Amino acid sequence: MSNETTLRPGELKDVLLKEIEAADLSALDVQEVGTVLEVKDGVARVYGLLSAMAGEMLEFTSSETGETVTGLALNLEEDNLGAVVLGDFLRLREGDEVRCTGRVLEVPVGPELVGRVVDSLGRPMDALGPIGASRTRKVEEVAPGIISRQPVSEPLQTGIKAIDSMIPIGRGQRELIIGDRGTGKTAIAIDTIINQKGNDVICVYVAIGQKNSTVAAVVERLKEKGAMEYTIVVNASASYPAPMLYVAPYAGCAMAEYFMYEENKATLCVYDDLSKQAAAYRQMSLVLRRPPGREAYPGDVFYLHSRLLERAAKLSEARGGGSLTALPVVETQAGDVSAYIPTNVISITDGQIFLEGDLFYSNVRPAINPGISVSRVGGNAQVKAMKQVAGKLRLDYSQYRELEAFAQFGSELDQTTQRQLARGARVVEVLKQPQYQPVSMEKQVAIIYVLNNGHLDDVEIADVRKWEEAFLGFMDARHPEVLKRIATDKRFTDELEADLTKAIEDFKALQ
Repeated sequence: MSNETTLRPGELKDVLLKEIEAADLSALDVQEVGTVLEVKDGVARVYGLLSAMAGEMLEFTSSETGETVTGLALNLEEDNLGAVVLGDFLRLREGDEVRCTGRVLEVPVGPELVGRVVDSLGRPMDALGPIGASRTRKVEEVAPGIISRQPVSEPLQTGIKAIDSMIPIGRGQRELIIGDRGTGKTAIAIDTIINQKGNDVICVYVAIGQKNSTVAAVVERLKEKGAMEYTIVVNASASYPAPMLYVAPYAGCAMAEYFMYEENKATLCVYDDLSKQAAAYRQMSLVLRRPPGREAYPGDVFYLHSRLLERAAKLSEARGGGSLTALPVVETQAGDVSAYIPTNVISITDGQIFLEGDLFYSNVRPAINPGISVSRVGGNAQVKAMKQVAGKLRLDYSQYRELEAFAQFGSELDQTTQRQLARGARVVEVLKQPQYQPVSMEKQVAIIYVLNNGHLDDVEIADVRKWEEAFLGFMDARHPEVLKRIATDKRFTDELEADLTKAIEDFKALQ
């Protein structure tokens, strides 16, 4: 006779349930694992991750090397998902494992990054060892609302005479730098970063789709000028896959936002350039099989830039009063500002600085065209002294450009026209400026005052630059108190004007 007890199916079920309840399941590591179906051009199709969220970080594990690569879930479809690979997608193969992380994409932030060169995910690229940042911040953040902001009212001096006098930029503004290839767009951005020395402004320079040699030259120049002490460089070079170029500006913005929100500081973010980011996004979208629109860009390419640039703000005092100023750069083709990406970004920003190839090649540098360039809010942030002296400057410049075209056809010109042409030619000379040599606000005010009051009218046009240099050297040596008062008072009084006029007369007597 068998001593084995036979259990009926119902009893068996009860026994199993009791065993399961008694078991300690907390020790088990239960994870949803997906499988790579295909990888091409930085985009992977993944099967089996039913709980993945849009924008979630994914972890790809290479079956060949065992290394992990970060991915970003973008397309959620019925039976699979499309993810972009933020790294070397060539390591991945069909059948590799993919896991959800439960986190959205984030990058390390904090003062540890200042002075470093990092990639789009905040990993060091400068051979100075690990960064050791303990905090992270989401790459995609919602922009502050209206109540959290205050109007732009504080100037951000670029050190470039043509910009600070005619197209001023305020802290918290978004000012577009636009122009053809090789017209000096990056030079303006780098000069602005160099000019922030001693102003307690943290700068972030995001290089998108540039040559590594170009970025290395920029970093070297910033080191030379002592600007790397307050600058973070985010480099997504041309050799990187498209997803890294797409993420780079958001990562740079997140790094700047830490200082704006947590340390209540003024920050400056340069995105150089957004045309290449849009091209990378177009490439990703086409591989993800999203429907193309105008110029083959996807339908949400406007949102790509608007959600980035709206994060620039001057925060209200209740939020700490920090600011993030954005200087996006966009490249045009043959001066065409009516192309898709330029018009999009122009409509998002608070003004644009337009650089013209013709001016650049005729040796007017920076090659800014004040006719098309505009600052929609910077005038409110302009220093009072600059406003007082630079009011006529744009008018003189535009009248000169108009008369210059007209004067080519007329042989005899009346005296008024001749005077206007002579003054305009001197305006152009004064606004010329060598690269990497920003000019302080008080010196800009002094030289524009000299120009507007006709003290340069008897100086030969070819000698204007030399005269200006000698005059500013004379002011530094003999009348530093006048420059100091302009810097501290930030406005012109009758007494200050009399002292400046006396200094100009003293200098002219020495000539």
